[in-house]
Amino acid sequence: MSRGKLIIFSAPSGTGKSTIIRWLMKEHPELNLAFSISCTSRAPRGEEQNGVDYFFISPEEFRTRIEDDEFLEYEEVYTDRFYGTLKSQVERQLEAGQNVVFDVDVKGGVNIKKHYGDKALSIFIQPPSIAALRQRLEHRATDAPEVIDQRIARAEFELSFAQQFDKIVINDILDYAKADTLALVKDFLG
Repeated sequence: MSRGKLIIFSAPSGTGKSTIIRWLMKEHPELNLAFSISCTSRAPRGEEQNGVDYFFISPEEFRTRIEDDEFLEYEEVYTDRFYGTLKSQVERQLEAGQNVVFDVDVKGGVNIKKHYGDKALSIFIQPPSIAALRQRLEHRATDAPEVIDQRIARAEFELSFAQQFDKIVINDILDYAKADTLALVKDFLG
């Protein structure tokens, strides 16, 4: 069995990244894609299972693992609320021949790419424009106006990282963005 490869996706919120990733994984089983299972220090929600959805560990254990350099990337989202990707877990999945998919923020994406170099493909999903992104977020009607303003400000910051990714896919028309992404992934996986 050949060793898997890594595919990193990053994008501003509301760009359609999760939709594209879900479509790729569901409609293209031949690509043998599997999410990297992350660690978190929060408690499981609903039906979430340890080792399936996340590895659930305490904030203390998370800090110890940070000190021991066990994470590819991590973030403390709120005080004592950590999320991160364990190097050992990614290695297990690669050894099993899985092509590991990362759905991470821009900094995490850049860090994972630096760590793996040409063994990883990094794809930045970009909105056609900030105005179009604002329109999408308003159309979703899930956020208050001030939250949308925060997401737009964050998106402007995240867009400044786009050039650090191997490929940029502009999601103007979803079907085209899906096709572009599929072509890039197939080409990378050989």
